[in-house]
Amino acid sequence: MTEPAPAKVNLTLHVTGRRADGYHLLDSLVVFADIGDRVTVRPGASCLRVLGPMAAAVPVGPENLVLRAAALMNAEAEITLDKHLPASAGIGGGSSDAAACLRALARLTGARLPDDVARLGADVPVCLLARAARMRGIGEEVTPLARVPLLHAVLVNSRVAVSTPAIFKRLARRDNPPMPERLPGWHTAENLIRWLTTQRNDLEESAIAEAPVIAEVLPKIAATEGCALARMSGSGATCFGLYPDPHSAQQAADVLRRDHPDWWVMPARLS
Repeated sequence: MTEPAPAKVNLTLHVTGRRADGYHLLDSLVVFADIGDRVTVRPGASCLRVLGPMAAAVPVGPENLVLRAAALMNAEAEITLDKHLPASAGIGGGSSDAAACLRALARLTGARLPDDVARLGADVPVCLLARAARMRGIGEEVTPLARVPLLHAVLVNSRVAVSTPAIFKRLARRDNPPMPERLPGWHTAENLIRWLTTQRNDLEESAIAEAPVIAEVLPKIAATEGCALARMSGSGATCFGLYPDPHSAQQAADVLRRDHPDWWVMPARLS
């Protein structure tokens, strides 16, 4: 059984509080890209093989989220991870891989998906859904959204890994306003992008302090022709630009690749 592990993009990320146990409360509009990793599971003794252009950055020990997902399912399987997304990049690579492993093992074994997937990580519940959603709480409150227009985007990562705990530690304020309780109905991509410009990623400032290259990436994206919004996803360091059509997104990706051949740059559709 093979399952896609698509890149997760936080179009918004509002940090709205902090619990007594130290976990931060979030309010985020999440969508998924048509690019990502792939996880394949086969009957057999438990093992993990990692392939693909980003394989070198993936740990293969028990700390790997894919192996932890298999252990949570209490399932033995030969697992192959085809890795295309950069690690520690704010686009849910490891969490999406774990969620894909859970879905694949459920299909392979017929077992029920566990209820406590959030113990694997805050992004795993929304990645298990793998569709547009509002994510709240510490990530465990996931509400699917029926109508989110297709967005054309470019994802950019400078190949600098960013530590999520370090970003949260740098936060100057942890009680920011959430998104509106009732989200508007976005009938077009233009409507959605216009609304997104009124929202935030509250981790952006602390991420730039941790990884100053983000402050270079964002204006480079914003300067590409047709870019309607440039923002950081998750805790970084991946940033994205939104464009009116796929041609504009591809042209922007071509320009960014030409000017910064050492960056990871991918055009994508977000849905």
